[in-house]
Amino acid sequence: MTNEEKKTIKEKIESDIATLSKQILALEEKTRPIAPDCSLGRLTRLEAMGEQHVNNKVLDESRLRLTRLQNALLRIDKPMFGICIECEEEIGFGRMSIRPESVRCVECAN
Repeated sequence: MTNEEKKTIKEKIESDIATLSKQILALEEKTRPIAPDCSLGRLTRLEAMGEQHVNNKVLDESRLRLTRLQNALLRIDKPMFGICIECEEEIGFGRMSIRPESVRCVECAN
């Protein structure tokens, strides 16, 4: 992987981290507990609880991806960055530009 490609990927990682951080803050607001004395009707309250469950799942996945992106940012200057941990072949630039936290090539990921 060339230095120019690494620079592009680093910018993508930093951009994704900023976006995810904002998304996590918004999701944390949406996943706050719903007060039992809330003036919602029974069905509306159940809908809100269902939506809260979905938002909790998205929040967990966002936090996990944020951690992986932060780890990728720490690894980007190391020689093994962009090398598959399974087959030790280079991970394609296309995959790295979409999912910069990838540690496996497309074949090994499947």
